[in-house]
Order: sequence, then structure tokens, then C-alpha cells
Amino acid sequence: MSEWRPFWPVTSVLGVQFNLVLYRPHVGRRRRCCWRGGSIPFERTLCLCNDNGDVASFTTFGALLTLAWQFRPRRMAKLYFNYSTMNAGKSTVLLQASHNYRERGMDTYLMTAALDGRAGVGKIASRIGISADADTFATEDDVFAMIEARLRQGKIACVFVDEAQFLTEEQVWQLARAVDDLRVPVLAYGLRVDFQGRLFPGSAALLALADEMREVRTICKCGRKATMVIRQDENGNTITEGAQVQIGGNETYVSLCRKHWRQAIDG
Repeated sequence: MSEWRPFWPVTSVLGVQFNLVLYRPHVGRRRRCCWRGGSIPFERTLCLCNDNGDVASFTTFGALLTLAWQFRPRRMAKLYFNYSTMNAGKSTVLLQASHNYRERGMDTYLMTAALDGRAGVGKIASRIGISADADTFATEDDVFAMIEARLRQGKIACVFVDEAQFLTEEQVWQLARAVDDLRVPVLAYGLRVDFQGRLFPGSAALLALADEMREVRTICKCGRKATMVIRQDENGNTITEGAQVQIGGNETYVSLCRKHWRQAIDG
């Protein structure tokens, strides 16, 4: 009896495991296609060779592979949270990533907080001088609906959200829903904590819900990694009280490591 050796597995189609294996016999013997663990060959249109040694058609076999490819598992979209302290270059990283997509012919959708108008309304800008237009979101906006409306206009590779710390908890859930239901990746960039060392509501929700988190790093005056930020007045004095959200120039904030943040806060 001939000894058949497996060499090409075929995947499942529509969730049904076909377990099809092509068997390669010893040199000089006929090749045929049969079920794993069985001896019944496929019909002639699926066989490499029929019992008479004639070369058979691959039409049906090719159709099976095409169908399997169409229903292959898709790469799962994810919600990413890129966090840091002030002046770490979050907007620079966001704009560069968006540029990389567009340079390869893939469109992106940019969003930023409406209350941050330092660079102009509807604009994401970096301290190194690059910028891009973006749609703005306010606390009452449904960001899922905004993304869904943008997708109706055309395909996008991913969504970039700047100033993500200003999102509400409900809006973070809406971003997660966009990832899950619309299958579009969302990359959110924002501050982790405020000048009092407390999490922003949007950042807290992103830390809880994001599929992946990445830290955009900057350094303290001592050379260590900066993880905290202080707010200073016009005379350089550290402010320990006040509203959590205050839009102003970068000169009113200084990024520090935890040790020097404690020293600044304690006076």
C-alpha cells in the first residue's frame, strides 16, 4: 500500500473545519487529495491527479481557497492611549503618525478638544511648527456619531484624538464602541494627570478601557523621566489650587519627575 505524506493544510470556511490535506506520495507515485484520516479522495476537480494519472482541474480547489480567504479572521481594531506629561511631544507624534498613513494613500480622521484653541479652532499643532486641521469635540458631542458620519464619506485607516484628557467618560466609551462596532482603530493622545497629581476623567477612563497604552516620554530638569507637571504663575511660583482645566501657554506648566514635583508642591 502506498504511503501518503501530508504537506498542505487548508483552513476552515465559514467556521466549518474542512481538515483538507493534500498528500504527497513517494517519488514516482501518483498524487491525490483526500480527507485527513480518511481514504476517500475528492472528486476529480479537486484531485491533483485522478486514479488514471491524469492532471485534474484546480478550479474548485481554487474557489475553496478564495472563499476561505474572504472569510479569514480580520485583524482586530484597538483603542490605544498614548499618555504623557506636558511638553513631551504628543501632538508631534500624532501628526507624524497621521502623515505616515496619508503618505501611503490611507486617509485618517483627526479630532481635538474644542476648548483648546491655542493653535486656532479646529487645528492640531506641535511646538516644532507642524499642524493639521481637525474636527473638534465638546463635552456634549457624540464622538461615535462623528466617526460614523466620517466613515460614510469614505474609508479611513484610523482615528487620531488629540487632547484626549478632555474627553468625558461617556465619550471614551463611545470611542471604544467605534473600535468594536465600526472596526476602526482609535489612537488617543493626552495628559495622564493634572498639576495636582490627579487623573483627568478622560484619562482615567482611557486607562481603564484602552486595549494598549503607550507612554510618550520627556525628562525632568534633573535628567530623570518626567511623570508629573506643576502649574506656575507669571512670577514662577508654584500654584497648588485652582481649576483642573486651564488652557494657557506652555510657559505656565513645567514637567518634573515625582521627587521634584513633591518638592515644588511642598514648597
